[in-house]
Amino acid sequence: MFRFSLVLVALFVSISSVRSAPIVGPTTSVVTDPSSRVIISVRDQKLMLVQNGKKTATYPVSTSKFGLGDSLGRMTTPLGFLQVVQKIGDHAPAGAVFHNRRWTGEVLQPNAPGRDPIVTRIIWLRGLEAENSHAFGRCIYIHGTPEERTIGRPASYGCVRMKSKDVATLYDQILLGTIVQIVPDHLPAPKKAIADSPAPAVPPLPNDKLIFARGVEKIPIRRALAVSGGRGA
Repeated sequence: MFRFSLVLVALFVSISSVRSAPIVGPTTSVVTDPSSRVIISVRDQKLMLVQNGKKTATYPVSTSKFGLGDSLGRMTTPLGFLQVVQKIGDHAPAGAVFHNRRWTGEVLQPNAPGRDPIVTRIIWLRGLEAENSHAFGRCIYIHGTPEERTIGRPASYGCVRMKSKDVATLYDQILLGTIVQIVPDHLPAPKKAIADSPAPAVPPLPNDKLIFARGVEKIPIRRALAVSGGRGA
């Protein structure tokens, strides 16, 4: 009888969890596409999508107003090779406000006065090199911002900001596992970038270190998030 009661309780908890799941959740299956790469130029404040060695699109962005780096507690944009490991915001409307990576139900228009949340889409990155190894724990995203008037110059708190329409388009253009390269100089020629700067070996995704709880990612070592730089959460 006691075991049957436990089964009923577990079933009730599971049903409750499903009912409380967000309408807009993360995409978690990963496909690495070596023929595609996102290259972000800090100097140009532009993002270039390269597919099959050719430039597919270029978008204006905004990197950190606090400079470059990956130190914990600093709101800086990391350099080097990173990887897309989470995409959050499937089918959310442009301007959808996210808090703790969950849509709040609020929608903002571009340049809404007095507001600066994460909006529209979240593309979560993890670093692949020592120089950007804290990027995931620091919640470094490519994401939409309502402050579109600042796009084109450094104005973020560590993440890479985009206009809502641009980040929604990019979101649909890339796969999980896509390599992202952030460079301090001008955007390189697409073929030259792929040939001269091969991405490092990509380790398996750290699924064993993550707990996926209804679209909210929790890292067992909470200190990394507690002292993280940026406003990615």
